[in-house]
Amino acid sequence: MTLSDIPSGLWPHFQEYDVRTLDLDRDATLIIQRTLEHGTWDEVRWLFRTYGGLRIRTFVQERGERLLSRVTFNYWRKLLEVHEWRRSPFPTAKGEVWDR
Repeated sequence: MTLSDIPSGLWPHFQEYDVRTLDLDRDATLIIQRTLEHGTWDEVRWLFRTYGGLRIRTFVQERGERLLSRVTFNYWRKLLEVHEWRRSPFPTAKGEVWDR
């Protein structure tokens, strides 16, 4: 993999990683998650070309509720017509640890 494999606009969203060492297969979950959460439409189109709709839909179905923000998960769930998904085993959604 080369740096050009992941669109440069996404690099800031991998700041805790060395982008040069990310692998499109090994790190697919991370790349899909960060792109769905932070990507522009061009970057999302790249994601669908790279991984295909079925793999991205499977990610949303199996890991989306746990790895995406609530708004992002619901957006992609509705757009990809995911009606059943693996529920998070935790009673509190990501980012909502404290009562308001």
